[in-house]
Amino acid sequence: MNQKKQKIDIKDGNIAGNEEMTNQCSENENQTTCETDPNASDEPADEKAENQDSLAEANAEIEELKNKYLRTVAEFENYKKRTRKEVADLILNGGEKTVAAILPIIDDMERAIDNAGKAEDIKALEEGWELIFKKLMKTLESLGVKKIDTDGKDFDVDYHEAVAMVPGMGDDKKGKVIDCVQAGYMLNDRVIRHAKVAVGQ
Repeated sequence: MNQKKQKIDIKDGNIAGNEEMTNQCSENENQTTCETDPNASDEPADEKAENQDSLAEANAEIEELKNKYLRTVAEFENYKKRTRKEVADLILNGGEKTVAAILPIIDDMERAIDNAGKAEDIKALEEGWELIFKKLMKTLESLGVKKIDTDGKDFDVDYHEAVAMVPGMGDDKKGKVIDCVQAGYMLNDRVIRHAKVAVGQ
């Protein structure tokens, strides 16, 4: 193995020297192998400086993106904690509005009960209870609660639950609600209790 300064031109198994360059070459019977001196470099100095600047810019950009990512992760974790707390508060205190709306009606009922023993006119007492009932229904409607209408309606499994079949009602009553045994209610267009009805057969 020889070390000498030359430019290598390998052609037909021969080595020819042109310009000076440091190489290591070895020959055997079948092939010629050459290695360029690792210390020799054709890269200009200004190109090296440009590459180093590009690398520095890339590292700075990576650091900036890393900081943005860490801030985003921290903000998302805070959002999740805040949302969990809000949901827990909603579950715990979700009925507060409903209870607050019904409290005045409870007050009316307590007054009616206190005066029931003193009332001499039963009809006046009945009217008082009817007024309280109407006030309660109006309050529930303001909260989104609506009574399911059953009078003369076709039986609908989405709103009604059949508890009895009534035969001999005629063809015009077949499949229609004959009587409502228990009222059904909806909350914001969602059935919370089906109306229990008797259906014509």
